[in-house]
Amino acid sequence: MPSDPDGVLASALDLAAAYRRRETDPVSVVDALLARIEALDAEVGAFVTVTADEARAAAASARDALRGPSADLLPPLFGIPTALKDLTPTAGIRTTFGSAAFADLVPDADGTAAVRVAAAGMISLGKTNTPELGLPCYTEPDVAPPARTPYDLTRGAGGSSGGAAAAVAAGLLPVAVGSDGGGSIRIPASSCGLVGFKPTRGLVPGTPEEIDVSGLAVPGPLATTVADAAALLDVLALTGARLSDACERAPGRLRVARFADPVIGDLPPDPEVLDAYEEMSRLLVKLGHDVVDVAPPFGPETVAAFETVWFVGAASAPVPREREELLRPLTRWERERGRAASGTEYAAALLAMRQAEQRTLEAYEAYDMVLTPTLGQLPAPVGSLRDDSDPAADFAAQKAFTPYTSVWNIAGAPAVSLPTGWSTEGLPIGTMLAAHPGADVLLMSLAAQVEDACSAPGDPWRRPQTLVGAR
Repeated sequence: MPSDPDGVLASALDLAAAYRRRETDPVSVVDALLARIEALDAEVGAFVTVTADEARAAAASARDALRGPSADLLPPLFGIPTALKDLTPTAGIRTTFGSAAFADLVPDADGTAAVRVAAAGMISLGKTNTPELGLPCYTEPDVAPPARTPYDLTRGAGGSSGGAAAAVAAGLLPVAVGSDGGGSIRIPASSCGLVGFKPTRGLVPGTPEEIDVSGLAVPGPLATTVADAAALLDVLALTGARLSDACERAPGRLRVARFADPVIGDLPPDPEVLDAYEEMSRLLVKLGHDVVDVAPPFGPETVAAFETVWFVGAASAPVPREREELLRPLTRWERERGRAASGTEYAAALLAMRQAEQRTLEAYEAYDMVLTPTLGQLPAPVGSLRDDSDPAADFAAQKAFTPYTSVWNIAGAPAVSLPTGWSTEGLPIGTMLAAHPGADVLLMSLAAQVEDACSAPGDPWRRPQTLVGAR
């Protein structure tokens, strides 16, 4: 492990406890993390914008509050550093949406995630890297270097919360806020060896301006531990300690359905991905759960409906006409297809998704959880999915890379990627658990049980050394 004199590689909750024991303080931690960002971010591509001055000012205020007479009344993650995905509007701070078309945009109001993080007393160090409009499952925008997994700097961090995942995995942040419309938290969590939790649709309510008509996208946490993910989700969802308390409760004996056949695309999963999936299945049985093979919940007809809704969503992004030419070829291709869909076709696609949601929930009604791989493949080499000359091929490659995650966006159900596997080359492999809508507490309890079963002294996930010496 690398030298860590300031304790900044501790979990968020461990840092919070250290604050209250006066072993460190937010000023020391923020300064140390900013130094790590300066030293390592050129390698991992985690940030688009670093707000060092604002973070230092917030850290000084947090330090004073933690030393004050009301310190015991402060929120659990008060003074803990984090960052906001560059899809989240932040008042007075550049927000690019991962696009050259918005390279100079400075919003005048905060999005919900920014408001919740500030209300909890957390300290944002800036805006994390994301692909253009959050559309691809790789993070290689025009406004920042590619986001890379610290476990192999030739490979991407995934997307669209790739910068958030790279930052946490490289020890630049203890926790980070992501968002997930088709896997955008869980994909980078798998690529970067993290816990990535997509909550139930509606658990984190947004403002009227943030409503997603498709019902696909939700904010959520990326973290190194399940407890940290639960604590950050409590901040975002305003649920008090309900999800955090779930980490201390055994889930009981559960019925777990499982499948590994790709839901979208027909590329077989990588053998090492399947090995991790089988190992996770054996672990669940060892923990006392019943594991049953099932079929995927739907087929190509639902995938086509999802794509129509996705493309219309891309087309609805308010890009100024005079800046359309600054968009990437993939984005323009998706927007053209979205504009080509009639209102009737869009309504039919939305209906088909809702019907698929109902079929999915009915198919797995007898089970408490569903297990799949998170991704179909190992973390993808930087540039290997992107194809500016053929956006259709680009989109097809993305589907083959991530054939499982969007099921749970369609279903509105909670899902978590856990870093339960490692390839022979030391690359992280995630496995995914999903639950019924509203069963976030039970899912968090099971995730914590799995983490505990995988624990080794000083490290809950037995992770190998990273190239940047991160964790």
